[in-house]
Amino acid sequence: MRTTLDLSEELLKEAMQATNIKTKTKVITIALEELVRKSKISALKKYKGKVNLNIDLNKLRDRK
Repeated sequence: MRTTLDLSEELLKEAMQATNIKTKTKVITIALEELVRKSKISALKKYKGKVNLNIDLNKLRDRK
């Protein structure tokens, strides 16, 4: 999808250097994927300590 964006050239160059990514499109795609990933992780954190899975790790790992 083609989109016109008004981005900070300095910020874009810094992101490209920090990630060693050569194209603007790729660095923006990676940034968006990372934003979505972090958002999903943040949403999962609200369940910390609230879900009891009753998993026996020894049984899962075939330990006797």
